[in-house]
Amino acid sequence: MDFSLIVLVVIVAALAFDFTNGFHDTANAMATSIATGALRPRVAVAISAVLNLVGAFLSVEVAKTISGGIVDDTKVTPVIIFAGLVGAIVWNLLTWLVGLPSSSSHALFGGLIGATWIASGSDAVHFAKVVEKVLIPALASPIVAGIVAIAGTFLVYRITAKARQDVVGKTFKTGQVLSASLVSLAHGTNDAQKTMGVITLTLIASGSLAPGSGPPLWVILSAGGAIALGTYLGGWRIIQTMGKKLTEIQTPQGFAAETSAAAVILASSHLGFALSTTHVCSGGIIGSGIGRKLAEVRWGVAGKMVIAWALTLPAAAIVGAVAAEVSTRGSWGTILVGVAGVLVALGIYLASKRNPVNAKTVNDPENEQPQPVAA
Repeated sequence: MDFSLIVLVVIVAALAFDFTNGFHDTANAMATSIATGALRPRVAVAISAVLNLVGAFLSVEVAKTISGGIVDDTKVTPVIIFAGLVGAIVWNLLTWLVGLPSSSSHALFGGLIGATWIASGSDAVHFAKVVEKVLIPALASPIVAGIVAIAGTFLVYRITAKARQDVVGKTFKTGQVLSASLVSLAHGTNDAQKTMGVITLTLIASGSLAPGSGPPLWVILSAGGAIALGTYLGGWRIIQTMGKKLTEIQTPQGFAAETSAAAVILASSHLGFALSTTHVCSGGIIGSGIGRKLAEVRWGVAGKMVIAWALTLPAAAIVGAVAAEVSTRGSWGTILVGVAGVLVALGIYLASKRNPVNAKTVNDPENEQPQPVAA
């Protein structure tokens, strides 16, 4: 396959991943606002889409971490990056199908690590950097966000205990619009950069950019546009899980959860940590449930999410490794992996039609697939 053609294919695949990242992670910003009625579903995802695009222009530190951090850019080829992206996209779609808010970021890291390892050897992966920039933040961020949300929720209810509840509800609905918007901005700042980093890594590997280069303007614009478009379509299945199935959320809780998540995400973006916004926002929502007296946290749902988080990086790595093993055997291998990826994506999309979740049904926690009647 012509070298310039494979670079183009990788860029398209990277933007496809960015698109799935958008609809997969819309829940991070807007689930609580939709659940409490602070924003109508379609309005919420439209606001989130615009702010994700704006956020993409605010920083490039995370993009630099990916393009020159977790793997050795001198031992990576566009074909390897393509294989890693296939692993990330497949995992994103599978977890979206079952409504589990797993980390798009870790799916991407896992896919790249698996593909690079199998194609170029373990020394091509910077494991120390992976631990520092990926694994430690993955463990710490939901705990930090949860603790902040617990404290914020407790204080909010203490301060408003004697106020009229209708006034409290109305005030915090307005506050939720602002806090959810801040999370969307933070999400664009952190997550859109990951695709920028992948495309920049591809351009460096192809010789189009010098090692250590930051993402060009057209890369920033295209990555921001792809994640915004995916966000607008709305990942209703995951929004439903985050907004309704973890805990019943009141407006003060939603405000506390979103504010704590935004603070953690923005801080990590400034420091160059490729954080999982899914982990942060989930921690914030669980913390807000713990912080409100008599609120119920559904730990069974939370447990399934944690299992998905633990599986994400290795599962995507395995798919990325298999894809790399095939795609690096020649042009036919790359084409075969691409066709297989498209067929898997199509199959998952068709499967989702059996149990649709949309803007009208997203606030129904019992929206389950009907069980067949025994003969």
